Order: sequence, then structure tokens, then C-alpha cells
Amino acid sequence: MNKDFIAENLTAENDALVFGGANVSALAQKYGTPLYLMDEDRIRARCKEYLTALQAEFGKSCKILYASKACSFKQIYRIIKEEGLGADVVSCGEIYTCKAAGFDLGNAFFHSNNKTDEDIAYAIEAGIGYFVIDGEEELLAISRIAKEKGVTQKVLLRITPGIDPHTYAAVATGKVDSKFGCPIETGKAEAVIKLALSTPSVTLVGLHCHVGSQVFEPDVYLQTVQIMTAFMAQMYQKYAYVTEILDLGGGFGVRYTASDPALKIAENVRIVARAVKEECAALGLSLPTLCLEPGRSIVADSGITVYTVGAVKKIEGYKNYVSVDGGMTDNPRFALYGSSYTVLPVNNLSAPRDMVCSVVGRCCESGDILQENVPLPADVKRGDKICVLTTGAYNYSMASNYNRLPRPPVVMVKGGTDYPAVKRETLQDLAKNDL
Repeated sequence: MNKDFIAENLTAENDALVFGGANVSALAQKYGTPLYLMDEDRIRARCKEYLTALQAEFGKSCKILYASKACSFKQIYRIIKEEGLGADVVSCGEIYTCKAAGFDLGNAFFHSNNKTDEDIAYAIEAGIGYFVIDGEEELLAISRIAKEKGVTQKVLLRITPGIDPHTYAAVATGKVDSKFGCPIETGKAEAVIKLALSTPSVTLVGLHCHVGSQVFEPDVYLQTVQIMTAFMAQMYQKYAYVTEILDLGGGFGVRYTASDPALKIAENVRIVARAVKEECAALGLSLPTLCLEPGRSIVADSGITVYTVGAVKKIEGYKNYVSVDGGMTDNPRFALYGSSYTVLPVNNLSAPRDMVCSVVGRCCESGDILQENVPLPADVKRGDKICVLTTGAYNYSMASNYNRLPRPPVVMVKGGTDYPAVKRETLQDLAKNDL
């Protein structure tokens, strides 16, 4: 097996790349490039793996919530609905998309550190099941708006447990000084819980935390479980507050390169779930409904992006550039985080990759880089197809129209067959809101 085939849905046939049982070159010919491809079978398998592992420990008293921000379009919500998952949403746009796909919003949790009054009203009117609140201002706003609408709204409080997951600083969210949530250490979390228990038109049903992303080992979660269950016990002792739902967030890592470890989803879920049961038993707590919020680890390696080479620039004695017809508009993660990716030719996979180059995009922007130090065949030329692996998360969802470029389509692959899920934007689409 090619060492760069970092996911099981990648194979080769006649020296050409096959993804999810479909020939990538043929799909590029059919749909054009840039092109997002997503493997429906792998998405469903990941959903099943999470849900089966958690239910094995908690029975039906658990929820796997798909973190929509990783990749949000209607077909994703149809898939997770069919697989029995709930949804984690962070905006009215995600709520609207979720609802338009026929998803039951009663099984959706609305996150965000800054929900406007309009966001809150829209979500309540749409029938959102739960708000994950970030502090007292949001709590009081939800209370006021829920009262106006004649409902009692279920809420969870987001806690910052004070853990550094040793991941990208930009995606570490569990530290005391995070912009998200209320820290336990400063007393803020307790103060908001005390307020929530006496606030009308809301019911505090649980606690939420999320420590960061790209976490491969369960030790971070085990520390989190200890801190969160100890805090649950304190709140019960002080206020007789019973935590009905404990949401530990998401953050499990995925393979972007061959040097990244392969995530053992079921094993990690079992370890974390058993730790919750053990800690609750030791502290005399009733077992809460346990929630996890995977996003990246469900869709990331279920996606690849295919490009067409436009120009090859070899600056003798300095460096080489291979320019493609996409770039930071369809994948801004290198520009934002310096994210590592695996880049492969679509055809002639066995050819020596003896030219090291920077793969760059078409934007008029010096930072428009997809990946540095990429080995490609020395004879790569205009018209050749290359692809970037593990782009199912935070690529389509973070895509932009910078330089007034249309966003690529999303094509789903299922059992080796293909179908469009999101159409390619047109030039007319770019100007449709202009006056």
C-alpha cells in the first residue's frame, strides 16, 4: 500500500487514484476542478463507530452530536439524522440548513460565545432543543426572549476546565483564559450556575466543555472528566443541583500526513465513557446523559480536494512552484494555521516524486499557499491533476469568495457511484446580492 494513502478509502487502480471506490480522474473530468469529493460510506461508518462505542457503555442515555462547523450542507444533516446523531450548531445559518434538511432541531445544541438577540429569537422560533450558554448576559437574554415567546428553554453552561491540550494554540479552547465559557478556577462557573437556578423561563439541564482539537490520546479527556465530575459534585452539595447532561465536546484528531497517528475512535470513546461512570460512582453522583461532539473526525478523511495544475515555475537554485486552480479560497487552513497536508498526483502514482515544490493557489495574495515542501514528479505540467487529502473538515465550511472566485461543488461518492450535493457557484452567484 502507498504510504501516503493515509485513509482506508484511498486505493490505486491502473496507477490512478481511487477514492471511495471511484476513479478521481474521471470525477474531475465529469465535474471540473477545483472539486471537493466526500465519501458518504466513510461518513456513515464514522457515525456508527462513535454511536456504537458510546452506547455500549451508556446505553440509550448518551448522544453523539455532529459538530456542524466542520462541514455544513443539507446532505450532511440528512446522513447524520439517518445514523441517529444529534447536531451541534453555531449559527442561524447552520440552524436554517439543518432545518431545511428535515433534521429535528429538538436534537440540536446551539453553541457560540456571542449569540445576538436575533440569533436567540430565531433559534427558539425554529424549535432548538438546547442552548449552550457562555455566560450570564446570554443567560438573561435567553430568559427574557423565552418569556416573551411563552416557552421555557433548556440550556447548558459551557465550562472552561483549565486544561491545556498541547495542540495548536489557535484551537485550544479549554484553558482558563479562553474566549469560550466560564472558568471553574475563578468562581465564574459557579456564579452563573447559581444565577441560572433562579432565572425564570430557562432550565439548566447540564454542563458542557471542550478542551481543543487534534487530540489523539485520551489523557486530556480523563483529566477533564475528573475536573468536571468534581465540579458536578460541588454544585450538588452546595445547591442540590443535579447535572442531567454532561457534554465533553469533541476534538479527537485525524491524520493529515503519514506521520500522524491513526485515531482509535472506539477505544478512546470507551476509555472516556468508563471514566465518567467510575468518577460518578466514586462521588455518589447519578449518571448523566453523556454527550460527545465529534466533527473533524467524522468528515475530515471522508474528503479530498482535486485541482488542475496551471503553471509550474522552477527558479533555478531557489525553489519550485506548482500553481493550481484553487487555493486559500477553498482551503485557508495553511494560511491560518500552517496546517500540514498530504498532496498526491491523481495519475501516474508510481512515478518518482523527485521535485520538491510549494503548491500554491491562484489568488493574488503572497500567502495563498496550500502546502510547502511537497514532492511531486519533476515532469508535472499544466493540465495535470493533483489532490489534497483529508479536506472534508474546515475546507468547504471555511471557503470564501476572495478575489471574487466561485466556490467549488461538493460531490458525494457512495459505493463507487457519485452524485452532486452542493452545486458549483457561478459568476452570477457571486453578484446576486449586489445592488
